[in-house]
Amino acid sequence: MKMKSTKHKWVTLVLSGLMAVGLTACGGGGNASAPASSSEKPQEQAASAYPEKPISIIAPSGAGGGLDKTARSLAKTLQQTNLVTKTMTVENKPGGGQSVGLADFVTQDTKNSYKLLLPSTPIVINHLKKDGNSPFSYNDMTPLAQLTKDYGAIVVRADSKYKDLQSLFNDLKADPSKFTIAGGSAPGSLDHLTIMMPAVKAGIDPKKIKYISYDGGGEAIAALLGGNADVLATDVSGSGEFVKAGKIRVLAVSSPERLTGLFQETPTYKEAGYDTELVNWRGVFGPKNMSPDAVAFWQDKLKALSQTDEWKQELAANSWDDGYKNADDFKKYLDEQEKMFKDILTQLGMQK
Repeated sequence: MKMKSTKHKWVTLVLSGLMAVGLTACGGGGNASAPASSSEKPQEQAASAYPEKPISIIAPSGAGGGLDKTARSLAKTLQQTNLVTKTMTVENKPGGGQSVGLADFVTQDTKNSYKLLLPSTPIVINHLKKDGNSPFSYNDMTPLAQLTKDYGAIVVRADSKYKDLQSLFNDLKADPSKFTIAGGSAPGSLDHLTIMMPAVKAGIDPKKIKYISYDGGGEAIAALLGGNADVLATDVSGSGEFVKAGKIRVLAVSSPERLTGLFQETPTYKEAGYDTELVNWRGVFGPKNMSPDAVAFWQDKLKALSQTDEWKQELAANSWDDGYKNADDFKKYLDEQEKMFKDILTQLGMQK
């Protein structure tokens, strides 16, 4: 009996020890999982913490231009609506038809998610053309959203004999040497293509058209009004005040359909008989290596911005059309534009 009792006690002690070890193991497992859980928590906080410091928007143009105005309107409205609570500033980096600002953005601080670039259509064109070529393109950045769109306009003085685009193109085709076309951008760039695209459709030899580039739309329209040019290739948003003042006549616009308001009576290129269109977008990009949480933040905030009354008021005040496209749609559109501009520059003998 004594032997059995001793044996029983020994077995009990062993089993108790094993249970204690098992409980300790379970306790250790519970403690081991806690660090994993706590290690996940900081990751969630890091993802949701962006932005943690001021944000800079780079406008690759001079102060007072269209890109500068868009960048400042963007920063102002994001803060007015509390979509962004951190300080936002605008930096101007003009030169080379946006090429200088683009080059600086692409090559400096490539992982800096606190810098954005707000360029427009010329960054596509400048990468494709032979002269003044930019080695960088939209593919060197992260598209976040398209914000606005503007259109080209072919303009004459109010006292011009030309009342429609067809009569102008008929005379231009008959004798190109009699006409001087003014624009606010270099040959092969946006203003130049504003008239060249429909002119090619009209059967006019683009190499015979005399195009004079000025340093910006302001100087170009001054050349038209001063009699130093017969025709102006420009954009719709820069034409409005001169139309209201009765100084110019817009013969046609490059939009896919008729515009409203001041230009509701102005035909499109297609209505005038020339099957082409041209959109000057303005959009927001991040650096190529922008952090995923920053990309997600801006895609969300820029979409929300496009739906606010405050942003719609900014569009109306500046004669901008709402051109919002999300990141994926914007990238697809850029690819389409690149192909279109490559084709027209090839016809002009200006492709790289």
